[in-house]
Amino acid sequence: MLRLDDIACHGELFGWTGRLLSQVIEPLGRGETARYSPYDWRARRFGPPRALPPAPVIVLEGVGAGRRALRPYLALLLWMDLPREESWTRGRARDGEEQREFWDGWVPAENEHFAGDPSRPFADLLVRGRPEGYELLPGPSGAAGTDPSDHTR
Repeated sequence: MLRLDDIACHGELFGWTGRLLSQVIEPLGRGETARYSPYDWRARRFGPPRALPPAPVIVLEGVGAGRRALRPYLALLLWMDLPREESWTRGRARDGEEQREFWDGWVPAENEHFAGDPSRPFADLLVRGRPEGYELLPGPSGAAGTDPSDHTR
């Protein structure tokens, strides 16, 4: 699994596509081990390189994983169907007061990202939390008539 939190950074909340392609997707596409330097959100710097060997399935997790530039490389796009406010509340609780300033910048950056490059309309499956586990539902898969301004993430 590769978490996009390891690829993004404070200065490039959504401007990391080139780095992901060159360090991870292109090497894996050639059957080679990918090497990327995970970002430390508290120290605000990239750490030592980490290897990601080729595998039959690699999960790319995080906001922006379904962006236009990456969709050609995805076998399946799952969308965590969660109201944005709930998602942001969970993130703030996870990161604590120490990252409050980050979240003040994240919310408008995420809104801007999805306004210009929505992912949900292209999801193969929607994942919804239930009191006991998760439910998988068919996704819109880019079907005509979907509303990209949907307020879920």
